[in-house]
Amino acid sequence: MDESDIKISVEISMYPLTDEYIDVIEAFIRALNQHPVKVITNTMSTQVFGKIDDVWTALNDSIKQSFAQQKKVAYTLKVITSDLDPASDPFDGKYVN
Repeated sequence: MDESDIKISVEISMYPLTDEYIDVIEAFIRALNQHPVKVITNTMSTQVFGKIDDVWTALNDSIKQSFAQQKKVAYTLKVITSDLDPASDPFDGKYVN
């Protein structure tokens, strides 16, 4: 497999250290959505799925933009080598009720 074809899944939690945190988080998610990756958000985190180079470019650009706009922002990331997009049913129905 060519390295550029590797797919990854990333779960991101963003912690803007400001009272206006919702605006900062929404701007970050909008920035991610400008890239050719799949973005899923929920109340706990944002998940990004796609080819490794596309995902890292999206993260790099979006995080850099948030750092330029906000003095203090913390991120935690979980990364796995696989496309675990829930819509793709990576477990082939095994855990679906």
